[in-house]
Amino acid sequence: MADQGGERSAQADMKVSFDLVAERIGISDGMRKLLIEPWRELRVALPVRMDDGHVEVFVGYRVQHNAARGPYKGGVRFHPHANADEVRALAMLMTWKTALVDVPFGGAKGGVMVDPHQLSAAELNRLTRRYTNNIQHLIGPHRDIPAPDLGSNAQTMAWMMDAYGQTNGYAPAVVTGKPVEIGGSLGREAATGRGAMYVLQAAASDLGIDLQNCRIVLQGLGNVGSWFARIAHEKGARVVAVADHLGGVYNDSLLDIPALVEYSKAHGSVAGFPGGTQLDPEQIFMVESDVAVPAAIENVINESNASKIQTRLVLEAANHPVTPEADAILKERNIPVLPDILVNAGGVVVSYFEWTQNLQQYSWTETQVNEALKERMLRAYNAVQSLVKSSDRTLREAAYEIGVERVAKAAEVRGFVV
Repeated sequence: MADQGGERSAQADMKVSFDLVAERIGISDGMRKLLIEPWRELRVALPVRMDDGHVEVFVGYRVQHNAARGPYKGGVRFHPHANADEVRALAMLMTWKTALVDVPFGGAKGGVMVDPHQLSAAELNRLTRRYTNNIQHLIGPHRDIPAPDLGSNAQTMAWMMDAYGQTNGYAPAVVTGKPVEIGGSLGREAATGRGAMYVLQAAASDLGIDLQNCRIVLQGLGNVGSWFARIAHEKGARVVAVADHLGGVYNDSLLDIPALVEYSKAHGSVAGFPGGTQLDPEQIFMVESDVAVPAAIENVINESNASKIQTRLVLEAANHPVTPEADAILKERNIPVLPDILVNAGGVVVSYFEWTQNLQQYSWTETQVNEALKERMLRAYNAVQSLVKSSDRTLREAAYEIGVERVAKAAEVRGFVV
């Protein structure tokens, strides 16, 4: 579901939101330049011996956008489109996200241009270790802490931790999102989806949406989407349509989400699921709903489809799923958009909890993790909603304003601009 306008710059889209906020809160030109430009970028070539003996060379990146508020933090994305522009944009997004939910990190992002589904487990292991070795001088428990992202997972983080440790010694805090057996946190796998649900519950109360009868359509059933769907299902919401890049399924009564998640794991897609009517994935947001949840890739709600979406609320569980042009259309249609830097921040919040547990060598119970996650997500939501109610800001504008202002203040008091 690419933007119909062709190739676009993700970083340029991020700058649109930043420039609006910078103008509104009166950030100086020098500070703007400091906040908008990545502080460090690395491009690496990754030669990997494939299972059949030939050598393939992949390209990887690590972009460290800003560390005014703490060490860099951001995922590692394994995807064919994980190019320099996308990684830069997502690193910038992480800077505002960590500030908005008030965890002591800056923003970074990593990526390798690869389709992980085309590699064996052994090839992915070798690729991950090569990537880690090539960026290890930039990462560390108090410098830059990677985490899973699109196309990577807890196993990827285990390989990264081990590769880093081969040179630097045992350091579980160098990555988050690890398996629990080697220092991962209980609740981390579900954290992004669970955090999104906490935000939806708060927003539904404010908007008069009854979650017990709420119709939800969901695009993406990966880690974030599957956990969100399961938790929404448990809370009594009606997930009526789900789509991925290969297909979609619709059931006006109620999809059997636990069965759908298992089917998707077994078949690699929701396409063909027998518990509903097959749906063209391009039509997912045309299904009438109370909440539309993009939970996979960027730019899926764009200028070509924003005027046709049939929903009361958009919940951005993916990174940058709504383009600036679509944002303007949805605003004109009075459809609020809960922004990604708030909605999907649960992952980095629990990554912070995991990092803290690793440094202290003391583990929390899952109940402790989930309660602390809820408190942090609701605090951020309430701050955004308070600013919206006291001004003419949209939810996105308010979220960016809070995040950007916190980073600017940290940079100022640390004396970066003298």
